[in-house]
Amino acid sequence: MMLSDDDIRNFQTLYRRQFGREISREAAYEQGIKLLRLVSLIYKPMTEEEFNNIHARRKNIKLSN
Repeated sequence: MMLSDDDIRNFQTLYRRQFGREISREAAYEQGIKLLRLVSLIYKPMTEEEFNNIHARRKNIKLSN
């Protein structure tokens, strides 16, 4: 994974807006990479079959209540 210079600057801007303080380029790069890694670990696109299975289960739950 890589962050471009624009990505790092954007992360610094978001960090400043959220936390009200500046962050170094190195810290922004490190935290940005960690964030990307976290998202890549937890995000998994759903297949159409998985979506249909979830939708069917929700219908069954609503009918039984």
